[in-house]
Parts: sequence; C-alpha cells; structure tokens
Amino acid sequence: MEALFEVLKYTLPSLVVFATAYFLIKSHLEAEERKRVLEYKSKNQNLITPIRLQAYERLSLFLERISPNSLIFRVQIPNMKAADLQKELLGLIRVEFEHNLSQQIYITKEAWQVIKSAKEQVIKIINSSADKVDANAPALLLSKTILENTIKAGASPTDIAIEFIKKEASTFF
Repeated sequence: MEALFEVLKYTLPSLVVFATAYFLIKSHLEAEERKRVLEYKSKNQNLITPIRLQAYERLSLFLERISPNSLIFRVQIPNMKAADLQKELLGLIRVEFEHNLSQQIYITKEAWQVIKSAKEQVIKIINSSADKVDANAPALLLSKTILENTIKAGASPTDIAIEFIKKEASTFF
C-alpha cells in the first residue's frame, strides 16, 4: 500500500502537469491555425475583390451594350432590311454574351441569373417585334417597333439587371 502511495505521489502531479501542458499547447496550436486561416482568407479576399468588381463592371457594360437603344444605334445602317437588322442584333447579343461568359465565376449565382434573364428578355423583345414587321420592310420600322415594345414593357430588362448588379457590387464598399 505504501508503494502504491509512493507511485501515486510522483505520478499524479506528473499527470496533472502533462494534462495542463497538453491542453495549453493544443489551444495555442489551434489559435495559430485559426490565425493562419484568417490571414490566408484576408490575402485571398484582397486579391479576389478587385477581380470581382471588374466582373461586375464588365457585366454592366455588357448589359448597356445589349440594351435595345444601344444595339439599334450601333447596328442599323441605311437601306437595311428588317430581317437583316434582326439577324445582326441577335448575333451581336450572342457575341457579347459569349465574350463575357467567363465573368460568371466571379459573381453570385443570383446575379448571373438576372443577367441571363435580361439577355433573354431583350432577345424576346427583338423577336416579337420582328414577328410584327415584314421581313423585307425597312429596318427603321423594326427599330421603331423594338423601341415601342421596350417602352411598353415598362422598365428595360437591362436597366433592372444593372440596378441589381449595382446593389450587389455595393456590398464590397
């Protein structure tokens, strides 16, 4: 019994010191790991934020470029037929969209859906306007119909999408 007491007399304090040291070292290492992770995230955020803002900027420009007003004034030329104008407008929208497709990586899923929806609505306005105009009619008539349909729709789909993007991008400031 005395031998057990002697062993416990030396072992018990050693175990207490070991447990204390173990938990102190463990908590210190966990704190250091959290600090490294926060540092990494902070550096990563400093690199990604400008890229994300640039993506929002490029997509805003895309939306401005595919707005019916902008498209018509850039594409329409004298003596152009309505069918040719429709083809050019849709082709330009496709090219602009494909050029900015990679920007979806840097924005939220909701923002990308709003942008795609705006693009589809602009295409729908162009196609529905083209259905109301003879294909061989002057392009000016199709232009007028597109602009009238855009005005009738209320807020332009591209304007709505741009406002959404502005609101989302403002969270970085």
